Amino acid sequence: MQKFISSFQNQAVKRILQLQEKSRARKKEHVFVVEGIREINLAIKGGYQVTELYYTSDLFPAEKAENLLSLISNPVDVTELSSEVYQKIAYRGSTEGVLAIVGSRELSLQNLTFKTKNPLILVAEAPEKPGNIGALLRTADAAAVDAVLIANPRTDMFNPNIIRSSVGCIFTNKIATGSTSEIIAFLKERKIAIFGAALQASVPYHSVDFTGGSAIVVGTEATGLSCEWLENTTQNIIIPMEGAIDSMNVSVAAGILIFEAKRQRR
Repeated sequence: MQKFISSFQNQAVKRILQLQEKSRARKKEHVFVVEGIREINLAIKGGYQVTELYYTSDLFPAEKAENLLSLISNPVDVTELSSEVYQKIAYRGSTEGVLAIVGSRELSLQNLTFKTKNPLILVAEAPEKPGNIGALLRTADAAAVDAVLIANPRTDMFNPNIIRSSVGCIFTNKIATGSTSEIIAFLKERKIAIFGAALQASVPYHSVDFTGGSAIVVGTEATGLSCEWLENTTQNIIIPMEGAIDSMNVSVAAGILIFEAKRQRR
């Protein structure tokens, strides 16, 4: 029999709030919260396991819940929430009335494989803002890069802000995390050229050859790339700036560089 929750004091409600707010809670249970029909669909298509589904029939009719459940092969615990309870736990302002508890993954370099001998990889060093990480994942999805590597991550990749700002592209990209040293070693072992977006000893980005295995590495807007990256790049590249300021948003810069690589590869 399907459960119905109308109390804010229910333990399931408190648990969902903990999973949304606390990285420690997500890591302890190896699960995270996904809100919205598109994001849940992308998680399912990406092979993530949905274990629990919560919805309010005021916004998400029961037949829609049935349609969603038909896409999931494993057993799912389904709970209907009152509209008031759902609004309390909804992370997004304009919510669709459905959220899921999803099993997380080890985003390990060791698990990463490529379908091509000349992969195109986006590397971001120590990104802090979930919104920037989400935007980088959207850019990577748009260009269909072979992988996104996050060096020295400062935030949990299953943070609800990353899922929201990436509009579910965390599920459409191959993603791995590791230290700067680990990622440099990974790239060098596979003879992948490392192109660092940096001012020092750089050439215009359109003058380098991205047709071989290539990693485009971007740092934070505040500090740029660390010395360890700068000492290990094949070539540093720069986007010539013609206005009054000397930098741009990291996801915008990454998009320019990635799509130049895609243009060359056509």
